[in-house]
Amino acid sequence: MTVSRLLVSALVAASALSCTLALAQQKLVPAQSEIVFVSKQMGVPVEGRFKKFDAQIAFDPAKPDTSKIAFTVDIASATLGAPESDAELPKATWFNTAKFPQATFQSTSIKGLGGGKFDVSGKLSIKGASRDVVVPVVLTQSGATTTATGTFPIKRLAFKIGENEWADTSMVADDVQVKFKLALTGVGKF
Repeated sequence: MTVSRLLVSALVAASALSCTLALAQQKLVPAQSEIVFVSKQMGVPVEGRFKKFDAQIAFDPAKPDTSKIAFTVDIASATLGAPESDAELPKATWFNTAKFPQATFQSTSIKGLGGGKFDVSGKLSIKGASRDVVVPVVLTQSGATTTATGTFPIKRLAFKIGENEWADTSMVADDVQVKFKLALTGVGKF
């Protein structure tokens, strides 16, 4: 092998390694992030949130189709802000956190739409049920922080959230909006 070929091979390997290391250094900043869910109870919007969640991210804005995102939410961290309601959420009728402590999302494809907008398709699993979802995401950058925001709908009954007498959608609507703001570090410029 000639010296120039060896040098080119070393540069290619270093470039691939630096790209891999950059992707490996992407981190969620929980203190600047939030996941909120909004449902309607007797027609009135009620907002809840999850206090604990984590993400494993390998996102390249220049090559979104090669990127992967995995999310884990500690379901027992759900709160509606009222002690009586918060005591009900972990029970089997609602989230059954003893049997299903986590909800997960695993991306299957990411499509760039331009202007910092992406469609992230994947599997959302809650309470033992998995569904395909498409999550629209908008990215903005400020300094070293990239913020991903978006909203997507789910049907709570598709995930068995609110069983038995709570399956009646006249009390608690089936439609739930999931809203998120995720602060990330280590994402390349786009």
